Amino acid sequence: MLMAMDLTVLHLALPALTADLRPSNTELLWIVDIYGFLTAGFLITMGAIGDRIGRRRLLMIGAFAFGVASVLSGFAVNPAMLIAARALLGLAGSTLMPSTLSLIRIMFQDPKQQGAAIGAWTGFFGLGTVIGPLVGGTFLELFWWGSVFLLGVPIMLLLIVCGPILLPEYRDESVGRPDFMSAILSIVGVLGLIYGLKRIAEDGLRLESGIAIVVGLALGALFISRQHRLEQPLVNLSLFRSKLFDSALGMLLLATLLNSAAQFFVMQYLQVAHGLPPIEAGLWSLPTTIAVMIGAMGAPALASRMKLSTLLAGGLVVTAVGMVVLAQVSGPSDLYVVVAGAAVIGLGLGPMISLGTGLIVGAAPPERAGAASAMAATGTDLGASLGIAVIGSVGFAVYRANLADKLPEGLPDRVVETAKDTLAAAVSVARELPAVQGSPLLSVAREAFVYGLQTTAIVGAVLAALLATGAATLLRNARMPSPPSPRETDDQTNAFEKAHK
Repeated sequence: MLMAMDLTVLHLALPALTADLRPSNTELLWIVDIYGFLTAGFLITMGAIGDRIGRRRLLMIGAFAFGVASVLSGFAVNPAMLIAARALLGLAGSTLMPSTLSLIRIMFQDPKQQGAAIGAWTGFFGLGTVIGPLVGGTFLELFWWGSVFLLGVPIMLLLIVCGPILLPEYRDESVGRPDFMSAILSIVGVLGLIYGLKRIAEDGLRLESGIAIVVGLALGALFISRQHRLEQPLVNLSLFRSKLFDSALGMLLLATLLNSAAQFFVMQYLQVAHGLPPIEAGLWSLPTTIAVMIGAMGAPALASRMKLSTLLAGGLVVTAVGMVVLAQVSGPSDLYVVVAGAAVIGLGLGPMISLGTGLIVGAAPPERAGAASAMAATGTDLGASLGIAVIGSVGFAVYRANLADKLPEGLPDRVVETAKDTLAAAVSVARELPAVQGSPLLSVAREAFVYGLQTTAIVGAVLAALLATGAATLLRNARMPSPPSPRETDDQTNAFEKAHK
């Protein structure tokens, strides 16, 4: 939850910290991006390290580093210090996701308990994205901008104290030292992909983003080739021999793609098209978060009563229905339609996000749970980036095309070019113009954005329907992990007792 909050609170604090620290445009870009980049880039490496040194130990190290980085971010005195602190924060964050998820794989062997635990893990991550603006906005009203980075410090202290008491340790003694070159290839390869996709989402396809993606894919190919040659690879590629693992990972990536694209446009609608302040936009996002939590945490209970492929396909059909509802938005005043559509989408995607994660982690043997958890987390990060870069680009292309056809005459070229970037840019430049020019520009920009939202929703509905068909066929024989045998239960109990001693 804290990781998700950290992705959102920074955007609220940007105006205040910009006025205080006065970063350049490049420095501001790195302040915003470095956290997410390093979290995504180091997931695979940290998952493998956790399998070797112990998942609990990695979690404790990451929690300590996360707390220290939060304090450094909160009390940064210049842009360079804040960038460095955010980089450490991202590095620490990359240890938390695979270590917590792989510990769940070890702690909860019963399928129902494991499904419920992963559902809670998923639900609270979603909750963090919504309460970030609420809590962050409150802190900004009461304190200075750095206070939003200190939210996680008390929780991390609590984890450091209670973790060794409550959590078991697990490591694979047979795993050798992680291959340094493989780690470099995976980190730089994932960073290249994420960076390129993010630049496409912000600026369209350009030489810089294209080179980054090509380099990322090339390094990824070298990484895979190297894993085949190593006796003890960083990622055991035998995981991908499982059709269940491959299908679940692909479906999870595409489900995250759908979710990120929809929520990106919905938040833009709430804050820019409808004009809500961040705190109110967060409140109107609560129905979506509650729906995701219901879908994610309720799905494991339904999985014991109905066929898994039917449950997942049904959830994706619900997602398609939500996309159709979202496509009915006709203007900036259709707030209830947007909120209802987003909530239905979240309800439908909840089962795929939680059960898909459970299938990925459960398909791996316990000693490879860290690597499998890292692959699941990396898949969701790539899915989120692809959702905004691919489907988001379609929506923005529609926005720009409609805006170009309806722009009021007589606007300066600078204003026209700025307004075509994003709706937020159009709103900002419209406020600087005289009312006779600004009001018509604002009206046509919001109308063009709605067309983009409608197009995004239609594309999402088609993709959700295709995913539902894929879930019904590719996962038709899928089962959640079987309950452990009595001997396995005894072994697990002995492992717990040994860890606590």
